[in-house]
Order: sequence, then C-alpha cells, then structure tokens
Amino acid sequence: MSEAPVFHDAIIDSVLGSARRSTLPYQQAHRGEDFGTAFWFNDLVSKQGDTETVRQFLVTARAMTRYDIAEVRLRPELSESAMSARAIAMIKFEQEWTPLGDSGVAVMPTGGLHALARRKRWEWATDEITDGLAARAEDVAAVGSEPVPSYVLGHDVGPDRTDRPQAVVVGNVVRSADDGQVWWNGTVPVGCVGAPVFIGVPLGDQRFKLVCLGVVLPAVGSRHPVGTFDLIRSAVRELPDRSSPTASATPATASRKWWRRAR
Repeated sequence: MSEAPVFHDAIIDSVLGSARRSTLPYQQAHRGEDFGTAFWFNDLVSKQGDTETVRQFLVTARAMTRYDIAEVRLRPELSESAMSARAIAMIKFEQEWTPLGDSGVAVMPTGGLHALARRKRWEWATDEITDGLAARAEDVAAVGSEPVPSYVLGHDVGPDRTDRPQAVVVGNVVRSADDGQVWWNGTVPVGCVGAPVFIGVPLGDQRFKLVCLGVVLPAVGSRHPVGTFDLIRSAVRELPDRSSPTASATPATASRKWWRRAR
C-alpha cells in the first residue's frame, strides 16, 4: 500500500463524502465521564436485482457501552425533517448491546432508534458503512508491518463537554508480527473510541478503493487496537435475526425502511 500517501486529501474527501452521516456521538448521561462514537452498519443479507436486504446495526467499542443511561447527541443533518430534540436518552444502555466475542466490538440493532424517530414524527437520514465499504479478509490481510495511512472519523469532546464536533483524525495502522493484531498508531481524541477507521487501498492508475477497516478500540498501553471488519462481519452473521424483516421493495416503490433499500 505504498501509494496511499499520494491519495491523502482524496481519501479524506472520500471518507466525508461516503460516511459523514454515519457517526453518532454518545456519552454517559449525567456524570459525563465516558464519551464514545458509534456508527451505522448495514449487513447485507441478500441482493436481488437492484434491491438489497440488510440488517442494520450501530457498532462501537464494547468497553464504551458499560453503563445504564447514555445520551446520544443528534445533528440536524441526520434527519429528513426537524428533530424534536438535540439528544436522545437511552436507558438500559448496556443491555441493548451484543458483544461480538472477544473482538472488543459490540453491536446494537437499530430498530428502536427508527421507532423512536417515527414516534417523534421525524426520520433518520444517515450514511451507513455498507457491505461494499466494510473491509474483507483480503483487505485486512494486506495490512502488514509497514505503516498504512489511516483515518478515524469520530466525535471529539468540546470545552463544554456537550459539543461533539466531528473530526477526521489522521494516523496509521500496522500489524503486530507477534499476534497479528492490527494497531492504530497515533492520537485518538477523547470521544473518538468506537469510531470507524478507514484506509485507501491503491488500485493503480492513480485510483484507490476506500475501505472501512474496522473500529478503533480503547488504548492498550500507548496504542489502540483496531477491531477489524473481517471478524465483525463473521460475528454479526452468527447473531439471531431479531428483526424478522417482512417488507419488500422494488426500484419503483422502495421506501426508506431500514430493512429494505433499493440502490
């Protein structure tokens, strides 16, 4: 991946163009001691013609879900219409998340978030990390001992601790020769743990493929491990289907229901 630095500015533009509306900042309610970033992920169940069937989840670092009440900060751009509030309080927060084995990652089905929006008479407008954007085994395997330029899209913590500005954080990832773990080398601002990590895979002829490598996890020593999408995808597909989607959509009649989307 030695060509990747050539694409630095283009990769940042691509991250924002593809995933700017995929992230949600959240924090422990009231005490305000823990801050994280989650993001929307569509797991592709099947595809027929132009219609995709997906299961949708929020994804974050498991360590950032271990408290009872969370406050999820909202941005106007995440709604098709005016939102009724600037934040959502989620009770029994830890219970909503399913840990994905020992990956350090947890997921939450998003049906409850969509139901809440409908009750409040607004609708989510998000970007999702799609099956095509999420790293595959060969993308993860291509990360070796040579640093690969990488980009975290997360939400920092502003001075008043309620402002959660989105930021693209630049660093690099490498693979440990000892255990094969992928590590993020660089600073991770407060609030950005749980955020997606992106790389640009060179394709030659001045082209690259944007890939969401995985999730930045809490630091171990001076470095942050990355929970990679090859493991996330496999673990998610072993989960029971709690959504049981029944609706269908065609290119002519597709609705924005999360379980069916015509592309």
